[in-house]
Amino acid sequence: MEINLNLASLQDLDLILPFVSAYHAFERLESTASERASTIRKLLLNSDFGGIWLIYCNNELAGYIALCRGYSIEFQGFEAFIDEFFLSAEFRGKGIGTQVLEAIKKEASKLNVKVLHLEVARDNKTAQKLYVKAGFQTREKYILMSKEL
Repeated sequence: MEINLNLASLQDLDLILPFVSAYHAFERLESTASERASTIRKLLLNSDFGGIWLIYCNNELAGYIALCRGYSIEFQGFEAFIDEFFLSAEFRGKGIGTQVLEAIKKEASKLNVKVLHLEVARDNKTAQKLYVKAGFQTREKYILMSKEL
């Protein structure tokens, strides 16, 4: 299957939002439609924050992947989190995720990103296998900790 990543713009908001809603439901993340729209709109309007790419498989819209960029002293430059990555169920388990991760690495390089990070649910063994296959490693010395403000 041939995949293409297209950098989304504000005009793509209505294409992205159903996927974000489905991803949040899948991950049991609480958010309202207006919160999702506002957050996505801010990212689409400021490329310094990162970007969202629409994933097309054989010219059919299959999902999205979002990168959010920061800066790291440790990694000596920009870092990015794969903040969200979602493929519709009918596109999973066909090698598309592997292709998307290879493509997003190239897109991240264009943004001068030195390192990619991601979070994956502890019980999502399928996604963990995909990420390991794509070269991501757990950092045994560190754990990700968060505090909402």
